[in-house]
Amino acid sequence: MKNFVEELKWRGMIHDITPGTEEELKKGPMSAYVGIDPTGDSLHIGHLVSIMILKHFQACGNKPFALVGGATGMIGDPSMKSQERNLLDEETLAHNVTCIKAQLGRFLDFESDAPNRAELVNNYDWMKDYTFINFTRDIGKLITVNYMMSKDSVKKRLSRDSSEGMSFTEFTYQLLQGYDFLYLFEHKNVKLQLGGADQWGNITTGTELIRRTLGAEAYALTCPLITKADGGKFGKTEKGNIWLDAERTSPYQFYQFWLNVSDADAEKYIKIFTMLDREVIENAIAEHQQCPEARGLQKLLAKEVTVMVHGEKEYENAVKASQMLFGKATADDLRSLDEKTFLAVFDGVPTFEIERSKLPAALLDALAVETSIFPSKGEARKMIQGNGFSLNKEKVTDINYQLSAADIVDDKYILAQKGKKDYYLIIVK
Repeated sequence: MKNFVEELKWRGMIHDITPGTEEELKKGPMSAYVGIDPTGDSLHIGHLVSIMILKHFQACGNKPFALVGGATGMIGDPSMKSQERNLLDEETLAHNVTCIKAQLGRFLDFESDAPNRAELVNNYDWMKDYTFINFTRDIGKLITVNYMMSKDSVKKRLSRDSSEGMSFTEFTYQLLQGYDFLYLFEHKNVKLQLGGADQWGNITTGTELIRRTLGAEAYALTCPLITKADGGKFGKTEKGNIWLDAERTSPYQFYQFWLNVSDADAEKYIKIFTMLDREVIENAIAEHQQCPEARGLQKLLAKEVTVMVHGEKEYENAVKASQMLFGKATADDLRSLDEKTFLAVFDGVPTFEIERSKLPAALLDALAVETSIFPSKGEARKMIQGNGFSLNKEKVTDINYQLSAADIVDDKYILAQKGKKDYYLIIVK
């Protein structure tokens, strides 16, 4: 069985670790948890680092717990936030928790009979009946305001030039998260909390609470916040987050995100976001450095992450879709795409509309009169006769060709292509 801390070290996945953590792990299987904020009904790739740490933790023979913050999600963590978030109601949170558990099942073993099978817990279960008076009496007295004020998440928020400041609700967040650790320590024998570097203050409040309440030692390990080599925010595109939910981010778009990362980022991400072993990764990096233009490292990274999140079939569909613009895709490949992927592939290409009642129509009229794909029939005729025009990925050389309902893909679209790279989408209304 691999050494968990050593595994994370070479992958560049450790930011802070409390003294004694590695020694405690060497004594035998251990339990640890990661907290996940259920403010949405899908995880995005920003959550993937913590999830991968849990996945490695389980692969090393330990027992992972995923804590979905049904209670703390009602308050909102101030860490790295410039303003207080909107609070969610119980019904929305319950829906989000259900969706997130289904997504976590792709990464962690929740179902087997193994002693280290993963468990999902929800802090709403132990917080819902805990009265404010009892909580402040039992927990509030153990941690001083001075201690809470010393945390970076609090200091940064209060030091910003903002009239909003920080509400008492958010100020108490670290006490609630600390109590989660105490509860899991007592009831589930969880001795280690894992999370992002921005969570260090909240996590160590938990270890301190355990020490003051039980006189016991608990441990913490955080991973670096992932950045891009160019300084841009990881996981963000012009359209927002890259989600794990296929309805929000299609498998094709997901695959494209990883395929298009820089060489420097690919070398970093393949260690963090895949389960490939060290020898395979180092060989892949070496091969990539010999021939970076082949983008072999990006292709391997995109394959591993897409298969892990969406499965082998969706990965194959994403590769097929990627070949639409730059590869040797066929008409059958085009027609096999679902509408969402079809639109994602051809997002941004010029579009034209044509009335269904006008079909069948002479191709030259369709290209130069009904639409302006060509400025004139003469230019359209010249390119068609020169073997430079394709309809739905098939060459058309007959200038008398009639555009008909048989040319419509997904009962709505016709794809026209001039030369190798110029695409146009005709929407049949």
